Amino acid sequence: MTDMNSDEFFMREALRVASEKGTDPSLSPIGSVIVHEGKILAACRNQVAEHHDATAHAEIEAIRQAGKAFENGELRGATLYSTLQPCGMCTMASIWSKVGRVVYGAGRDDVHKMYFEARHVDTLAFVAKAYRNDITIEGGVLRDECARLYYRPWDKVPEDEQGNI
Repeated sequence: MTDMNSDEFFMREALRVASEKGTDPSLSPIGSVIVHEGKILAACRNQVAEHHDATAHAEIEAIRQAGKAFENGELRGATLYSTLQPCGMCTMASIWSKVGRVVYGAGRDDVHKMYFEARHVDTLAFVAKAYRNDITIEGGVLRDECARLYYRPWDKVPEDEQGNI
């Protein structure tokens, strides 16, 4: 039986949301869930293609939705779950929104480079070097299940499908 307040429980919800419109890896089926005090405040998927908006990443959409539950929009004490290690933009948004914890499934070494913006930028270092000392980041929750949503490092992905080029 799954503990309904466990990281695996909430990551499974992120996986469900990520797969709502299919699992074509070229469309970056990323799911994000934000939880505060055991309650899901937001459950969003990547909507870049639908919104024609490069900032409509799952994590950004979830931060926008969850922020409405707080007068000042700050998500202190909340946990952001993402099926993929957040990119630089989403990591910085997590820091600025005051999320207390980020939990991700697949990391950058588990997927094709097309899902990240640069060769040598370690988004995890953003958290380590942030002025805030009340944010943590943990990876590898349901790593294999999450990684199956994406192209793997060894896949030959056509350049026209690679969003970061």
